Amino acid sequence: MPKVSVIIPVYNVENYIERCLDSVVNQTLQDIEIIVVNDGSTDSSKEKIESYIQKYEDKIKYVEKENGGLSSARNFGMPYACRRIYSIFRFR
Repeated sequence: MPKVSVIIPVYNVENYIERCLDSVVNQTLQDIEIIVVNDGSTDSSKEKIESYIQKYEDKIKYVEKENGGLSSARNFGMPYACRRIYSIFRFR
């Protein structure tokens, strides 16, 4: 079971999501899970995330929901976390 859960709400961030995911998956703490919540993106964010899921399937969980805003996306991701939420990134 991972020690840390990171929730990343995503909405139309195709220009930034790769940098964000690179940063999180390359942390020195290896025992983490990353929960990416797609909050109804209409750009290519999903496709970019899918490439990371293939490379890091043991670390990344991906969920989608209709657009509801930052807090809604964060709250939607919390039940998917195995551990206490340590950090929440905002990319919007």
